Amino acid sequence: MGLFDKFKAALTKTHDKLTHEIKRIVTRSPKLDAATLEEIEIALIGADLGLEMTRQIVTAVKKAYESQGSSGLDVLAIAKREVEQNLAVKEPGLRQAASKPTIVSIVGVNGTGKTTTSAKLANLIQTQGKTALLAACDTFRAAAIEQLKLWGTRLNVEVIAGAYHADPAAVAHDAVKAGQSRQVDYVFIDTAGRLHTKHNLMQELQKVHRVIGKQLDGAPHEVLLVLDATTGMNALTQAREFNKAVPLSGLIVTKLDGTSKGGMVVAIQKELGIPIKFVGLGEKADDLQPFDPKQFAEALFEE
Repeated sequence: MGLFDKFKAALTKTHDKLTHEIKRIVTRSPKLDAATLEEIEIALIGADLGLEMTRQIVTAVKKAYESQGSSGLDVLAIAKREVEQNLAVKEPGLRQAASKPTIVSIVGVNGTGKTTTSAKLANLIQTQGKTALLAACDTFRAAAIEQLKLWGTRLNVEVIAGAYHADPAAVAHDAVKAGQSRQVDYVFIDTAGRLHTKHNLMQELQKVHRVIGKQLDGAPHEVLLVLDATTGMNALTQAREFNKAVPLSGLIVTKLDGTSKGGMVVAIQKELGIPIKFVGLGEKADDLQPFDPKQFAEALFEE
């Protein structure tokens, strides 16, 4: 299955609901009056595209209608164009530090799939002929270390781990040290899930990053927030708060294949300007894919 087909399959729920609703509105009312525009707005907000992006699309639709009338007016094509332009990523994929290793910190609330995502990133790096190392810095959740070790065995990636309830910063320190001595390309740090509202847990995350930074100048080189697409606009609040505590360099959106709220990807990038770097389109090791704005917009709006 090609990448576009994966996007299309993952966004089926969002796409079907959204396109059906917009087609219903436009077919029923060929005149684009205020009431029709409001209905289109409600449909877009319902797909969690967010207020700013919705307004941008509605403004573009209104402008096109005023200049050309209803003949040939394609609301879905306009929405696709606006979304694609908005999602353009300046720096796709993972950054690479000037010297090995590149340290990538994986952060997020509980249950978003950080451990699995860390392993999938290591797998992706290996398919590109690079080397990776995993750091089990979630020393609190029962079986988190075992879960990462299991992935490590499956993917043939070394896992640096400590004991349960060990200091996560100490484990991160050891992982960076191991990454330096083994000259691996990437070290992926799987941090513990933490609610964005818990100040003490956010301070602990800041400590992990401080320790990494002392060990290796400029580290972590990437801080990627893992978001669960099924949470819809709650993900925007999470992104906002995490970005305040530890400046984020990118987002990874998981469980995109199980939601009708796929538009939240657009809303978050529109408000915070943080690029979506990868999306999770399923359960397998290779189901984490680099984000492609064009294919995403097509899968969202195309017939």
